[in-house]
Amino acid sequence: MRVLVVDDEPALRESLRRGLVSGGWVVETAPDGEVALDMVVDGDFDVVVLDIMMPRRSGYEVVREMRRSENWTPVLMLTAKDGEYDEADAFDLGADDYLVKPFSFIVLEARLRALVRRGAPERPATFIAGDLEVDPAAREVRRGDQRITVTAREYAVLEYLIRNSNQVVSKAQIMRAVWDAAYDGDDNIVEVYVGYLRRKIDTPFGARAIETVRGQGYRLVNSTVASTAAGT
Repeated sequence: MRVLVVDDEPALRESLRRGLVSGGWVVETAPDGEVALDMVVDGDFDVVVLDIMMPRRSGYEVVREMRRSENWTPVLMLTAKDGEYDEADAFDLGADDYLVKPFSFIVLEARLRALVRRGAPERPATFIAGDLEVDPAAREVRRGDQRITVTAREYAVLEYLIRNSNQVVSKAQIMRAVWDAAYDGDDNIVEVYVGYLRRKIDTPFGARAIETVRGQGYRLVNSTVASTAAGT
């Protein structure tokens, strides 16, 4: 199994290389994000271990560029920063797993094996409902040729709805798919975010993509820009 280890700390980079080699991995290393991007283009790696805070190009930039170029090699990100927003950013940009320094090498190797077993299946194509498009690779939302800016949470709700288009999904299902298991707030938060989405993807275009199914939940259906709103 071939792994690329990317970290600007020489001692840590060498320590990881030696440990992984002793575990039977074929290891290559890179000292920064710029070198790493060149290597992932030319190399056929099973998994990438990627530090976040690096010179030239950060780990965030590397994983973003990988996903933009449709390179779906699994990525485990390392960081000395410990915070839920850092973790959320990593996952939003396309990382597959995340560890905070200092970490257990045994845990790191176990997570790498899990990522390799999972493999790098092709990411889903763009989801389309009428002229509404959601692109999971680029994390973009469009109506026709107009790009719509949404927050990370709004995007997550919309992607779940469009993945289940023309099906009724309950608030509980959306909560399980989008919110952390530790969230203990009211499930009416789903209604709030559906409202945010409607104001962005429907109202300005005179469309109705998200339907409320009374007593059951929500359903996203095919919708197109109304003729009266087509020029807006």
